[in-house]
Amino acid sequence: MADSDNNAASGAELTPEQLEALLAVRGEIDRLDGEILQRLAERARCAQKVGEIKRGPLYRPEREAQVLRAIAERNPGPLSNEAVQRIFREIMSWCLALERPMKVAYLGPQGTYSESAAGKHFGGAPDLQPQQTIDDVFHAVEAGAAEYGVVPVENSTEGAVGRTLDLLLSAKVSVCGEVSLRVRHNLMSKASDLSQVKRIYSHSQSLSQCNDWLAHHAYGIPRLPVSSNAEAARMAAADPEAAAIAGEKAAQHYGLPILHANIEDDSNNTTRFLVIASHDASPSGRDKTSIVCSALNKPGAVHALLQPFADKGVSMTKFESRPSRTGLWEYVFYVDVEGHRNDPAVTAALKELAERAAFLKILGSYPIAAI
Repeated sequence: MADSDNNAASGAELTPEQLEALLAVRGEIDRLDGEILQRLAERARCAQKVGEIKRGPLYRPEREAQVLRAIAERNPGPLSNEAVQRIFREIMSWCLALERPMKVAYLGPQGTYSESAAGKHFGGAPDLQPQQTIDDVFHAVEAGAAEYGVVPVENSTEGAVGRTLDLLLSAKVSVCGEVSLRVRHNLMSKASDLSQVKRIYSHSQSLSQCNDWLAHHAYGIPRLPVSSNAEAARMAAADPEAAAIAGEKAAQHYGLPILHANIEDDSNNTTRFLVIASHDASPSGRDKTSIVCSALNKPGAVHALLQPFADKGVSMTKFESRPSRTGLWEYVFYVDVEGHRNDPAVTAALKELAERAAFLKILGSYPIAAI
């Protein structure tokens, strides 16, 4: 509690009228807290009834997306839409856990941005299971060791995560959701200031994303790439002359003070993550569909792949090529379009695409990421 609040609690510097008004407001807060608690209990019991009726998994990505959108639309303030959505995400998370906690695999170790993305999407109730590699996340979902997996797929400054794209092509999983995470890099260390730092650890992409700041403020200090930002934080925690570039969660997990916050060069630096499972999602009303395809070996073949979307009025939000690994100079194309694959226009476009493509795999349809 702040000092000013302590003074207020004791009545210091408050007139009798002000103290009476303060106590009245606090009484109203206590009353509202009691109502909120009762409503939470009622909601949890309703969630239990849903589970009894369905006799299956309660978690449905499209349903959660619809609830969060409705909350934002009905939000009267003063809390922001992001704030109320995070609160309701936690409520839904813990209500779902009454049946049993979901198992969610993510690219570890603890303290990575992937863990933050998993927490943002699923809330605090699931059993989050760190994996050593992106391959391990896919394998955990395929083997049923985890019901869901969270993997990075692209960064706004560094581009696509190639390993995730390769595994989406070959693995027997579907995309059922996406998460957009604003990436805030922090310089953390047990050293009292930057002048005492002799080396800086971080993932190679994070070092690149902070290049301008490092050039101006840490010129001459060796930058050492490691497997993850969380690993960098672990190493810095054991080395008083080292610093790490990582997220706030890593600083908390390894007990590292943040010397400089938000040192990324691009203030809009964002990483997109995909949620993978054995299923995709039903229509939510605001969806995206991801596919991977290849073109026939003839003139105009790539144009032919795109034409069905233009003809049916389907907006394409991503088009990325990648070596197919099946032959020299052969490529596959990763495409994201707006709409669910069950939407009439998208269905028609995909049907026509299937007739034109040498290969087509629908990776999944899923709700567009919330705030």
